Amino acid sequence: MQHPCYRHFLNYVFRSKMAATLFGRLLPKQGWLPLTQSVRHGSKAVTRHRKPLHFLKQKLLAVTQYIPPARVAPPGVYPVQGKRFQEDNGLVLLLKKDLKRVFQDYKMIAVVQNNSISAEDMMILKHRLYKHGISVKFFPNQVTRSFLSDSVYCNMVPLFIGPTVLFVSKEPKVKEMLSSLRASPQMTLLGGCIDNTLLSSQGIVSYSKLPSLTVVQGELVSGLTMLTSHTASMLQHHPAHLSALLQQYIKQQSPDSAEAAPKAEEAS
Repeated sequence: MQHPCYRHFLNYVFRSKMAATLFGRLLPKQGWLPLTQSVRHGSKAVTRHRKPLHFLKQKLLAVTQYIPPARVAPPGVYPVQGKRFQEDNGLVLLLKKDLKRVFQDYKMIAVVQNNSISAEDMMILKHRLYKHGISVKFFPNQVTRSFLSDSVYCNMVPLFIGPTVLFVSKEPKVKEMLSSLRASPQMTLLGGCIDNTLLSSQGIVSYSKLPSLTVVQGELVSGLTMLTSHTASMLQHHPAHLSALLQQYIKQQSPDSAEAAPKAEEAS
């Protein structure tokens, strides 16, 4: 029968041999690489995040950011761009002369935009305007702008954009023109020049509401006549009043004198 200590000793020896054998098999030898390697998959643990800048700091950085100046090309690299003056041909000069004559001879010049009116409607509109002594003129916008830019009517240049027409008359007949335009909605009033005064479309409408020159002259004459008559009556008031007072005084004194005469005879 074996001793218990001997049995424990054998177990210890056996375990140590097994451990040495397994340890030698599992550990890689010098210069040997394993056939398979374990790779860690998954998201990496990020411990540092970039903190966003404050809004005001971002604005400050954007404002104070250095902007390098543009590189100036050395002289002589690019050709000199001189102003190109294009001489007007004979047709343009003739149209400019006509425009100058229009602005000199006519007191009412209205700029109207043509919104695709038909030829038949344009003929009807021309006939309506011709009854009131209003003519219709057509000029190219390029010629009109070049003429107006060198004249005292340079503020009318922005009106000539797109298809435009001129309504002209030797006397300002604004009411008749507006009444004719109401029947043609394709024509839009943009502005004009009346008696050497630049007016917008609303200004022309307000001008049409004014009384005519003859009515104003009649009102002025009647007002002046009333003032003169009132002045004459005021000047004649005091002498007439004085004469009336004197006549009344004489009448009052006349009975006293008539009664005084018989009394004087009786006393004698």
